[in-house]
Amino acid sequence: MVNIGAVLLAGGASRRFGADNKLLANIGGKPLIRLVAEEIAHSGAEVVVVTGCDYLLIQKALEGLPLRLAHNRSWPRGVGSSIAVGVMALGSQAQGAFIVPGDMPFLTSALLKDLIATFNESQGASIVYPATLAGEQRNPVLWPRRYFPLLASLSGSGGAKHLLATSVDSQRQVPVVDEGTFADIDLPADLETARSQWRTVNP
Repeated sequence: MVNIGAVLLAGGASRRFGADNKLLANIGGKPLIRLVAEEIAHSGAEVVVVTGCDYLLIQKALEGLPLRLAHNRSWPRGVGSSIAVGVMALGSQAQGAFIVPGDMPFLTSALLKDLIATFNESQGASIVYPATLAGEQRNPVLWPRRYFPLLASLSGSGGAKHLLATSVDSQRQVPVVDEGTFADIDLPADLETARSQWRTVNP
């Protein structure tokens, strides 16, 4: 069993969502970012939350959870800088790290554990991610430690997709039947849909 970290991205301004920060939106009685952080913590991963915009409110929403905060002063430069800050804040024992968007209300610890199991089967050598039954890559991606220097050098808004594109031979997919797991929140309409689905799943 290898030690796994998780970089939870919570630094953006969610401009497409409107004036409010989507990560603080209430779903099922909790802020969205807290829902995601709890599931990661339940997977057994070491959690580092990267803050930026509204960092004091994000910090308050996460009070009491077993995690660490890493503030990205350069958050307006894009998600790449937040990934870099989070990876550099991971403990020295982490042999792999998830990069987790903070706006996935249906992410589960069970899925994370499945990804970790596949990572362990590869002896920590493969990039592992969930995929649709059609083979399309989804989040979160679990990266081996050898990629940490590249992740820590990211900047701008592009994230790590270009690293995936250049590392095809080092990847393993975990097919997921329920594509609702991958839902994220970009617009107010997405939030209302997620709240409706949440009430259905958790009556």
